Amino acid sequence: MLTRDGAGLTEDLPVLPSVFTPIIALCEGGDALSHACALAPQKGAGTLVWVRSWARAEAAIVLEPEDALPSARLALHAASVALADALGAYGPPDIPLVFDWPRTLRLNGAVVGQTRLGLPPNLAPDGTLPWLVVGMELRFAEYADGEPGESPDRTSLLGEGYDDLTPALLVAAWARHFMATVADWQARGVKTLAERYLARLDPKLGAGARRGIVPASGDLVLEAGAGRETLSLAEALA
Repeated sequence: MLTRDGAGLTEDLPVLPSVFTPIIALCEGGDALSHACALAPQKGAGTLVWVRSWARAEAAIVLEPEDALPSARLALHAASVALADALGAYGPPDIPLVFDWPRTLRLNGAVVGQTRLGLPPNLAPDGTLPWLVVGMELRFAEYADGEPGESPDRTSLLGEGYDDLTPALLVAAWARHFMATVADWQARGVKTLAERYLARLDPKLGAGARRGIVPASGDLVLEAGAGRETLSLAEALA
């Protein structure tokens, strides 16, 4: 288990596939998504930025999608699915792991982290993307000086029994699962990605309604009887 004295700060990532290059480590307090966005024009696809930290797991990956912005936003759903898969390989099997629309992750009903999306500046709403960044951040441990029960709607991985995991292991697992999820998406289509995402989406959202993901935009569709409601992914992220 990691402690506040900084144990684990010098831990390196496990070996990753060669598609991830370069791999850049930031010090505690760094912002992986912002750093990856700054590097994206020069370093290109496969750049992975992560934060060395004892209390959080944080990373971002640069992509070069062939799609325009609306459909490229589906990469956020892929990042969420990959993060859930990575956590599922390490944690207690009976802990509920669900998504709040569109990108928040809950363990045992409490928020533990989120996925993120970084875009080039001044991009047209339907413009072609020179690059895109997906990221994730999870609370790995609580600070020792935090008051018990101070934030009942917030939890940490160590607090939920992920004792065999470290931030570096989780970052590496997420990167691998993301690569596999994208390959599955490309080979089998958006429907497969949508089904995997919806399987984790909070069942209370649109309870009793048919739920779907719009392939061209990543929007969430709720259908009940003759009624239809669409939740915009772009608006949710804005």
